[in-house]
Amino acid sequence: MTDLMKMGQNAVVAKYELQNLSTKQKNEVLIAVSKRLVHDTEKILHQNNIDIEEAQKAGMHPGLIDRLRLTESRIRDISLGIEQIAELNDPVGALLETIERPNGLVIKKVRVPIGVIGIFYESRPNVTADAFSLCFKTGNAVILKGGSDAIYSNIALTNSIRDALTESHVNPDCVQLIEDTDRETARAFMKLSDYVDLLIPRGGAGLIKTVKENSTIPVIETGTGNCHIYVDDAADVNKLIPILINAKTQRIGVCNACESLVVHEAIADMVLPLIGKALQEHQVEIRGDESVLKSLPYAIRATEEDYGKEYLDTIISIKVVKSIEDAISHINRYNTKHSESIITENMEHADQFLKGIDAACVYVNASTRFTDGFMFGFGAEIGISTQKIHARGPMGLNELTSYKYMIYGNGQIRE
Repeated sequence: MTDLMKMGQNAVVAKYELQNLSTKQKNEVLIAVSKRLVHDTEKILHQNNIDIEEAQKAGMHPGLIDRLRLTESRIRDISLGIEQIAELNDPVGALLETIERPNGLVIKKVRVPIGVIGIFYESRPNVTADAFSLCFKTGNAVILKGGSDAIYSNIALTNSIRDALTESHVNPDCVQLIEDTDRETARAFMKLSDYVDLLIPRGGAGLIKTVKENSTIPVIETGTGNCHIYVDDAADVNKLIPILINAKTQRIGVCNACESLVVHEAIADMVLPLIGKALQEHQVEIRGDESVLKSLPYAIRATEEDYGKEYLDTIISIKVVKSIEDAISHINRYNTKHSESIITENMEHADQFLKGIDAACVYVNASTRFTDGFMFGFGAEIGISTQKIHARGPMGLNELTSYKYMIYGNGQIRE
């Protein structure tokens, strides 16, 4: 079994060494890692092929196998992503606030690394490089726990990164991968609170629930998205259909895809046939309430479970409501606090929706698919937080830092 305590101790040593690196040094190391991954492409692809063969033997869905697969082009993209992170502004050391007290004390609030971050993730090997790069840029050591489906790929990627760190005279324990894939090791990792400052689970609802319920380390929940679009009685249909189709069908397996549609009854008879036609053209199954079934006889009757489900599939639920207040109440009851959108030309309703919806990202007349670090101009993200403490929404470099107060005195004592 992996010696998790030793890994934790090594990570703590590495974090203090890493925090002494300048921005220039960190960027140079990231470029070296980027080049090393391209150099090791053949070796990485060989290990990835082992994962692919095992997944095919196990009958994994082709879509999931594609998510697992690495190619020369995808490794180049991973390399480019690391170089882009190197080009981003370094938040560490940024002065957030200066307070001068009457007694002469000068208090400075400064961004600092969190310390050691643990990341759980599933079958996407690119997360190995993404997570390392974002943590390294912000001065954090990272311990990775990937899914068993991608274990050989993750080992290969981590080894290449560690080789590049060693060649750059940087402690390779800035990044460590837990290679044991059993559940006991995973649960033990969740208890490593003496060494790990923060856990971030990236994956499905099951993974996030397990980490949240078992961890003694602070957890930032990311990922699951039962995202809604509300069609107000003042909606512009010309905006509605393109937004809905984009939000639902551009990529069905992502957390910011639209899973639920809420429609005001005053406009339902007019828009439901148009919505149904557009969704059918994209092979989307509709599950709705009684009003939806009357307008769309081919729809399936929705259950209580449908309204709270993240389908990650070509399925959508539709609910007809009597008012914007009912819409807000319905969404707040069933959503996962991720991303919600209103389609309306009534700015009073838009403002009411923006204030009333409890979610990380709330849109007016736009697709929920924009909830993404790159789309928000952050350059990259470690995940999308659906909670309210420390970080909310797309988590870029700033969200991988904390802050400390640095107090300058000149002999002051408290009386």
